[in-house]
Amino acid sequence: MACRISELVLGCRDPEVLSRFWCEVLDFVVLAREDDGTVEIGPREGFGGAQPTIILSSREEPEKGKSRLHIDVNPTDRDQAAELERLLALGARFADIGQTGDEQWHVLADPEGNEFCLLKARLAPL
Repeated sequence: MACRISELVLGCRDPEVLSRFWCEVLDFVVLAREDDGTVEIGPREGFGGAQPTIILSSREEPEKGKSRLHIDVNPTDRDQAAELERLLALGARFADIGQTGDEQWHVLADPEGNEFCLLKARLAPL
């Protein structure tokens, strides 16, 4: 038997802002809010489905050093160029991590600067 990723935890200054951003990006909904400001978002069917949930945990200060984990996303209902426009309109911005310009993906940052990549291949929606 193997493990599955069930949740991703992201420390952030403003869980509400990031929950709105990532819900729009991933077509997720808010599943829970805790008294400490933590927000859990995920697919409409909730925890334990095909996709992991994301827990946005309030942190005053960012973690020391560069994060070693980032999220990759793929468009499901449009091509990469159209999805890039949508993500930029939601508040994503380009991030420079030394890419050459020949990559088939775009490196972006969410409203708090967490890097993620928009890949080219279109995936079927779940």
